Amino acid sequence: MIIAQVSDIHAAPDNDNLQRLDRVLRWLDHLQPDLVVLSGDLAEDKWRNGYQQIADRLRKSGCPSFVLPGNSDDRHLMRSVWNKPCRAKEATNNALHFVYHSPELKIIGLDTTVDAHVHGSVTEHLDWLETELNEAGDTPILLFLHHHLFASGIPTLDESMCQGVQALEALFQRTPARLLALSSGHVHRAVAASFAGIPAYICGSVCPANPLWFGTVNVPPVSDPPALMIHRYANQALTSHHVTV
Repeated sequence: MIIAQVSDIHAAPDNDNLQRLDRVLRWLDHLQPDLVVLSGDLAEDKWRNGYQQIADRLRKSGCPSFVLPGNSDDRHLMRSVWNKPCRAKEATNNALHFVYHSPELKIIGLDTTVDAHVHGSVTEHLDWLETELNEAGDTPILLFLHHHLFASGIPTLDESMCQGVQALEALFQRTPARLLALSSGHVHRAVAASFAGIPAYICGSVCPANPLWFGTVNVPPVSDPPALMIHRYANQALTSHHVTV
């Protein structure tokens, strides 16, 4: 099974990020993934037409897709465009989680956005997530979210990373579920680490990348092309690839 992760489009009338998305989708036409996950920050400033244009592009691709909100998104507008994008059981605080079952995998999208804030949080969704993990049985799980769970080292972005990570780590340590990997967005750079002993990734962005800046006096230049991730599950093993186009 091949899952494409696309993150942080940040479409707006005054930028060319939809054209950058087109480059990503043209590349995906060659790969033909089984599923596309958009992990948040799709559009800027409540631009409904931006959401509509993204949804139209995804429909034309013919590939099933699921969307998560990010801190720049508007849940109400996302619902109005995608109808019921979560396809999950009832969740707290109007969250747009999603759950997708395949014969091989259970894929969970966890909405970490906090209204009127840039940072994310899992605190209010842990009961919902624990239920989904425990119901997976022997089926391995991929978990997607917008806000990153581990420090990237970029200070301005780590100020707005996900909150409630200690409780989440405790949940992962006690659950019998088999978590293959955790993958987020938000940082606009590709990063790999681990969280609670589980492989954890930050997907690069469709929009222009942030510099790899660790708070030093000098800021390294940045000219990264649009990026995405490909997660491939085959022969009971997961490989995750960072791709630029």
